[in-house]
Amino acid sequence: MPFQHFTRNVWLLCLAQVFAFTGTNVTIFLGGIVGSLLAPSPILATLPVAFMIVGTASGTVPAALTMSRYGRRFGFVSAAIFASGAALVGAWAIDLSSFWLYCFACFSIGLSVAFVQQYRFAAAESVLPEYAPTAISAILLAGIAGAFLGPNVANLSKDLLPNTPFVGSYMALALMVLMPALILSWFNNTDHQQASDSGAGRPIKELAQQPNFILAIMASGIGYGIMSFLMTATPISMHVMDGHSLYHTGVVIQWHIVGMFLPSLFTGKLIRRFGHHQIMVLGVVALLGCIIESQFDQSVMGYWISLVLLGVGWNFLFVSGTALLITCYRDAEKYRAQALNDFMVFGFQALASLSAGWLLSLSSWKAINLMAIPLLLLVLVTIWWARARSQQAH
Repeated sequence: MPFQHFTRNVWLLCLAQVFAFTGTNVTIFLGGIVGSLLAPSPILATLPVAFMIVGTASGTVPAALTMSRYGRRFGFVSAAIFASGAALVGAWAIDLSSFWLYCFACFSIGLSVAFVQQYRFAAAESVLPEYAPTAISAILLAGIAGAFLGPNVANLSKDLLPNTPFVGSYMALALMVLMPALILSWFNNTDHQQASDSGAGRPIKELAQQPNFILAIMASGIGYGIMSFLMTATPISMHVMDGHSLYHTGVVIQWHIVGMFLPSLFTGKLIRRFGHHQIMVLGVVALLGCIIESQFDQSVMGYWISLVLLGVGWNFLFVSGTALLITCYRDAEKYRAQALNDFMVFGFQALASLSAGWLLSLSSWKAINLMAIPLLLLVLVTIWWARARSQQAH
């Protein structure tokens, strides 16, 4: 990864990502546990995590509009302060034993995550165009630290207040997600002048008719959707249905996270060398490998292989899709293009996560893996179509 081409903005965003990403991970880690303690019915236990995902999808357009009007620094700093407040509301909700207030806190954390998802675009805009895929990869790579920092700090602080478990976890989370506000106060807000010209450029309908624009959204959206769909179902399938221990289930999920982010060390370089389309094909191949493995082996090792391949496939599709998207718009069009992209991508993720447990209860681990195949075939057809249209245009 050519770090020498990174600007100060990219380094600041990478550092901020370590702390900002804890909002997502702590909610996924504790949402179901706290939900099971507070929910009026066991069937509602996973609702707080679903609220966070819906919050992320709901916040995509407001995030883009806010930064279009006031600049990225204002958006990032404000979102960090808002996330900290939401985490404190979560602590208050647990102290009050209020399930619906806790759901509201998780939804609010999700809103802030929509702003955090814009880090990758800000990083890409802070380097020369040829290094944009590498800058995007660096942001995702920083997520590894956040993936381990958040749950570990939450676990260590859960008994900070002895009579109310997990209140301390959310108090610690409030401090962690506030850190980006301090870090990104040094962010060089170079885009503010061009951002104010929100009426310039092509309308969204014209942008969305470009073959590569369609492909970028489809690759990122389907990659994120399949990853969330299978990752959400894994603990239930592995621990509840197949009887593997919580320890082994946790190890598999941790290695899945490594599979998601570690390839970012070289994904950007691969995109620069072989192109966006070829890396998308590699992502599809990795996801097909995940599905094939799931059909033959449901041992701990089988789940481990499947979930690592799931993470790698997501990385290739998401990074290449994001990197391709930024080639499809001009500076004056970026916020509307990014808003549409993230709304579609995280909206699809929300639908996939919400349906995973339900579909698994009606079928099996093998069956829900097979459900992903038509979507992967659709990505391959779209890659072929976009490539053919690009060749015709030239």
